[in-house]
Amino acid sequence: MLAVEIRELAVPDAYVLDLVPHGDARGRFTEWYRADVLAEVTGFGLTLAQANHSVSARGVLRGVHFALVPPGQAKYVYCPAGKVLDVIVDVRVGSPSFGVHDAVVLDSEQPRAVYLAEGLGHAFVSLADASSVTYLVSTGYSPGREFGIHPLDPALDLPWPSDVDFELSAKDSAAPTLAEAREQGLLPTMEQCAARYAELRTRG
Repeated sequence: MLAVEIRELAVPDAYVLDLVPHGDARGRFTEWYRADVLAEVTGFGLTLAQANHSVSARGVLRGVHFALVPPGQAKYVYCPAGKVLDVIVDVRVGSPSFGVHDAVVLDSEQPRAVYLAEGLGHAFVSLADASSVTYLVSTGYSPGREFGIHPLDPALDLPWPSDVDFELSAKDSAAPTLAEAREQGLLPTMEQCAARYAELRTRG
């Protein structure tokens, strides 16, 4: 079995999976992704279109990123080395939990993974040098359909650690606040996302 526990986060349609490592004197083996287990939870699983891998120094803050729906971009996130604080934000206009966030520590000591459905915002901060994050995504990179929210938006009040000096990309530093992104019509809607999820369940 892949996970000891699978639970939905405070943000609906996002889940954390506590993984089972198997180890002995030689080292450790972990099944960090299984399509059948994820499909059982979500009802449609993950259509794998691309696999990404980033390595970040301590303090590097990436996000909050999201893609327009349809098709959107679901993500399955895992940290094989180092330690990050992974954050999911509900940026779906019309969602009862719009603006709500949740955070999960991902590290190499107690392996776990996070899944977030299409339309949700994603960010993480590296808590150790050379932290690796590997994530599977349901659609390939499409710059015209991918946007961001400033991760230090005071209205979001994301739970970033106070003892870390953040380093952001120029793109993330220039990102709008959640309110500005909503005013500019950049955010996906809950109606669009619900239709997309229903379509995927029908395919599944």
